[in-house]
Amino acid sequence: MTSGELTLHIPDPAERENLATFLSHTIRLDPAAVVRLRRRGDRYVSAWAGTGFEALAVRTVVADLGMDDMTVAADAVLSGLHGPGAGDPFTPGYAMDSAWRSALPPESGFVHVDDVPARMLVELAERGAQLAQDHGSSHGPPAALLEQTVLTVSGAGETVEVPMRVVFALAAMDFIPHGGDKTESRRISADEIVRVRTARTWLRLDARYGSVARRRGPALPLLAR
Repeated sequence: MTSGELTLHIPDPAERENLATFLSHTIRLDPAAVVRLRRRGDRYVSAWAGTGFEALAVRTVVADLGMDDMTVAADAVLSGLHGPGAGDPFTPGYAMDSAWRSALPPESGFVHVDDVPARMLVELAERGAQLAQDHGSSHGPPAALLEQTVLTVSGAGETVEVPMRVVFALAAMDFIPHGGDKTESRRISADEIVRVRTARTWLRLDARYGSVARRRGPALPLLAR
């Protein structure tokens, strides 16, 4: 593949399905979502997307990207993954770089703070969803609920506060393995964990099928690329 081409190549069917699942959840949250694809080393591509909770979601797959960094429509990439000759390089739609306006976390510099039970996080999301249903409006959950610290994790000399919005984002992206059609705490193995990491200005939760990240402090800034 020639460098500089607006092309994506994922020869492994399992990796194509991994990315397709990520995109499907992204589109469910926002039918007009864009996804930012970035090379990660020689063999990997990371797909970044917004979640609607002021947190970013990412999944990394084994793939070859014709450019170092591109933003395209999520539904266009999904169509390419499911189209004829999907194992061949394809053009994932038109470049929409100006549509991506959020900063990305650094690729390195994160410290492992601690591991927490995945079931506990989903239980928090379930309780939060019930509160949002009871006290929310047509505009979604109350801001006070989203900003509420629902978990404090300490380790490696760091103390990290995890807000409800990050827990909601993790659950909404379906990054935790479960045994049903939707994520339910009772279906999650007691041994399944989510890793909490932090950098100087970022919080990241790493689950089996992907990660969510959010700036510590103010909301994600809007930036011109």
